[in-house]
Amino acid sequence: MYVILVYDIGEKRVGKMLKLCRQYLNWIQNSVFEGDITEVKLKELEHRAKLIMQEEEDSMIVFKSRDAKWLEKEIVGKEKNELDTFL
Repeated sequence: MYVILVYDIGEKRVGKMLKLCRQYLNWIQNSVFEGDITEVKLKELEHRAKLIMQEEEDSMIVFKSRDAKWLEKEIVGKEKNELDTFL
């Protein structure tokens, strides 16, 4: 499955969350990640993220799609990472 993950997390935990998410997905820009991931790996990522997060203060949103080809991606301005554009 293809996912876009975004998070809003306290400054003290941001480094740990960034490091965790980069193990599973491609870093797009501040607190935004994308990529193909299995359901099992996504559950693992979510579980590990909850150990870092303080759920009363922090949030994480995961947008899911069966395949990247079902999304149209348009980049305006400079792309931070050299990734393929999905149409």
